Amino acid sequence: MIKEILVTGGTGFTGSKLIKKLLEKGYYVRALARKTSKIDDLKKSSVEIVYGDIRDKATVENAVNGCDAVIHLAAAWQNYKFPNSFYYEVNVKGTKNLLDASLKYNVKKFVLCSTGGVLGHISNPPANENSPYNPGDVYQESKMEGEKLALKYFKEKKLDGTVIRPAPTYGIGDKRILKLFKQIKKGRFFMLGKGDICYHLVNVDDLVNGFILALEKEESIGQVYIIGGNECPQLNELVRLIAKVLDVDVKIIHLPFWPVYYISFLCEITCKLFGIKPPIFRRRIDWFRKNRSFDISKAKKELHYEPKIGLEEGLRATGERYKENGNL
Repeated sequence: MIKEILVTGGTGFTGSKLIKKLLEKGYYVRALARKTSKIDDLKKSSVEIVYGDIRDKATVENAVNGCDAVIHLAAAWQNYKFPNSFYYEVNVKGTKNLLDASLKYNVKKFVLCSTGGVLGHISNPPANENSPYNPGDVYQESKMEGEKLALKYFKEKKLDGTVIRPAPTYGIGDKRILKLFKQIKKGRFFMLGKGDICYHLVNVDDLVNGFILALEKEESIGQVYIIGGNECPQLNELVRLIAKVLDVDVKIIHLPFWPVYYISFLCEITCKLFGIKPPIFRRRIDWFRKNRSFDISKAKKELHYEPKIGLEEGLRATGERYKENGNL
């Protein structure tokens, strides 16, 4: 029986909400966090905090020892300051440290947070768990390698575990789609390309439920699951829906994709020479080009996962919180 759970990435957007839900369900939660992380909310709860970095094997073993389960969310995200090697140190080596420690201390369940991004641009939507890997950048490549490593441990070393691939996540407290809301609120939105590619989202509360189902259900052992919402709008539709919840009229202005993409590439090279953050970069521009549409039927069938928050409802709540916080 699982009673004590180690969560990595517990100070992040998804991790903090996952920890809150686990505590509500009566689990004892231990969080591995760096001292530089924002841990004020964790300190206010009953969470046991272990300070350290997943790249340090001794620290990881100390954190895992005594736990029945591990939910691994910590990851290196895209940042212009990071060399490519950093993503592999965190997303692959860090994952290996946790997998080894889980074997050493007989952890009963290991849940890895991967990303739908390991499938990259989806040319034949919707993608499912059997679709081929197609990472499009170093972050996605390193997450793919971390996922492959975990699946190898599950199969060859008999570690009971599950891989979760979330769709792009949003919800109350998220800042990643704030720029999208801000642009749309101005009444004009510059769309690169036709805006007809799909962008599949998942509300963070539904994603948290997916992690807990993977943790608790025996059927999940050795499996990969894509967790997303029920709706998968095209970008034009998403922009109009956000305009609706913000109660603004928006004009979508379409611009050619490739000239802006090439400009972003040159901008990256130039800014890197001077050690400054590029105002535009290819990964952000790729948002307008790469199709992200997922089939979530496997999670529904095997985990009995069912998204509870409709896209309009979730976007409206997110927008209202932005307003309350003075972000819009």
